[in-house]
Amino acid sequence: MDHLAVLLAALVVDRVVGDPDWLWRRFSHPVVLFGHVISFAEKRLNKPADAGSTRRRKGKIAVAGLLLAAALCGWALARLFAGLGVVGTVLEIAVVAVFLAQKSLADHVLAVATGLRENGLEGGRKAVSMIVGRDPEALDQSAVCRASIESLAENFSDGIVAPALWYAVFGLPGLLAYKMLNTADSMIGHLNERYTDFGRAAAKLDDLANWPAARLSAMLIAAGAALVKGKDAMRRAAGTALRDSGLHRSPNAGWPEAAMAGALDLALAGPRRYHGEVVMEASLNASGSGKAGARHIEEALTIYRRALDCLALLATAGILVSY
Repeated sequence: MDHLAVLLAALVVDRVVGDPDWLWRRFSHPVVLFGHVISFAEKRLNKPADAGSTRRRKGKIAVAGLLLAAALCGWALARLFAGLGVVGTVLEIAVVAVFLAQKSLADHVLAVATGLRENGLEGGRKAVSMIVGRDPEALDQSAVCRASIESLAENFSDGIVAPALWYAVFGLPGLLAYKMLNTADSMIGHLNERYTDFGRAAAKLDDLANWPAARLSAMLIAAGAALVKGKDAMRRAAGTALRDSGLHRSPNAGWPEAAMAGALDLALAGPRRYHGEVVMEASLNASGSGKAGARHIEEALTIYRRALDCLALLATAGILVSY
């Protein structure tokens, strides 16, 4: 099977099975293992006494080594699976499915709506604290809902579309290298005293790696909005992504978030509080409603699922074109 056929099968498997708790209670998820390797490299190379230029150089060396190791691991797995026939194909589908996050993302976001409906604001705050880093105590009901929708849109891009795209183009080496880079960015790509210099290469490369997926994600969300709410919602999603994506602090996250804001006609992003500090950001679709409820989360999830359908259709179209 070619990469697109394996990807399509993996999308189906991950959509249905997701990340079984029983499995990852017994074994470490590969991303957790990546995290251990990244932490090992950071602790040995990122010395506070070093000058900024030295830390930046060591950060580049660390990222290059991590990506090379991940790509080589992917290459070795691909060679192994290629020699195992049908069993190897099944194993490759399983590996690709492990690095996607369709069902787990939907489950975590749906838990916020469920928490709000069953346990009120405290239930929503507890659930949303599992998927966002902002201070939950500072969130009212609308802010809880907006935070979960923003997380859904952003993670649709870097947790699903990006790994799918990198696998489709470069196979297992591309998939594992992307996930290593994305994990490194989440761990060391921060603008603080410890990581600003050392993590600079990881952050910049992650922005580059996510550039195509972010734009594709916005298009898929617009397509999902068309299937759920009609052509007007699709035009709002696409138009808002084109107009407001650049207002986001991230060169990539603004695309899917703005598209979802337009699709729902909600104002997303804006000021938020992290660890007691208020971070001022522009709103996406500022003319939209600022009042969000559990029904908006559920509507966003419906659009998300249709966007996933469109992603699977793209893989299917690629398979048909290749024959």
